[in-house]
Amino acid sequence: MSLQREDKAGFVPLYNVRTDLALEAHELVQSQTAEEIPGVISENLHEDGIAINRIQVETDRAAQQLGKNRGSYLTLEVPGLRRKDTGLQDRVTEILARELLNFLDLPSDLNQAVLVVGLGNWNVTPDSLGPKVIEDLLVTRHAMTGGQNILGEGFRAVCAISPGVLGTTGIETGEIISALVNRVKPVLVIVIDALAARRLERLHTTIQVADSGISPGSGVGNNRLGINRQTIGVPVVAIGVPTVVDASTIASEAFDALAEHFKKDARGLALTNALKDFDWDRRRLLITEVLEPYAGGRLMVTPKDTDTFIEDMAYIISGALNSALHPRVHSESSEKYLQ
Repeated sequence: MSLQREDKAGFVPLYNVRTDLALEAHELVQSQTAEEIPGVISENLHEDGIAINRIQVETDRAAQQLGKNRGSYLTLEVPGLRRKDTGLQDRVTEILARELLNFLDLPSDLNQAVLVVGLGNWNVTPDSLGPKVIEDLLVTRHAMTGGQNILGEGFRAVCAISPGVLGTTGIETGEIISALVNRVKPVLVIVIDALAARRLERLHTTIQVADSGISPGSGVGNNRLGINRQTIGVPVVAIGVPTVVDASTIASEAFDALAEHFKKDARGLALTNALKDFDWDRRRLLITEVLEPYAGGRLMVTPKDTDTFIEDMAYIISGALNSALHPRVHSESSEKYLQ
């Protein structure tokens, strides 16, 4: 994505940073303007070691400035998830379920279907979040058709699919979902996908929920057919977790770390000043030249323990969805959490 700033001529490119997180886009623009962005409302809360950020992008101008679509964005940041804390995982699941209930516009009629789509390639670990969430999702539509409900009260009609990726199916994911929507007639589509972040500490510790839909592959520069209300005809809510970060971003942060390190040493003052003179555009050109042998300079990085992190995040998201979508599961989960 390209984040932008405003000058007398309008908006001009300021960054060429790959991030799918509205929170990071907001931070980047604010760091340059040092003031609130017109048309953007932001709220920050903390609960049980979990940072909750809500951003509302209300105008087209604000959307252009942030490089994000108009809509609502919810972000949960939980650094403690890296410690394999099962108690914390349960708290995150509970809070995410609660936030989803406030975020999703679910009909009172439980027979109206909700379609959940697990985007991504199950053969590539950092991109397998969506399919893994679907594996643990409670699907019920098949048991509630024909006027019969063999499950009893408190379950919503939920169906799910992991459609794969264009490279393995030859079909745009958006086309598959659109065809399913025409056939199944869901009132809501929820898509799960792996995202790209700007900062390493947000990998596998951050969950974003957005009602503006999603463009599969946008974080790694592979823009595909958008999946949103305009393209498929029903509301779309996207849930994602950053699993990769652009190598050029890491290298740029290394510039800042070097400058900070040498600032403490008078002998390194000249080097510090030289490093500071490298603005983002100069850094990007230098870093791109160094990374050119690797996938044309487009190198994405993921932690070595990504398989474990993906399993943990899939467990949290599937649990939260099961609780939010099915009143029976939500009531049982709430009782368990209160004990």
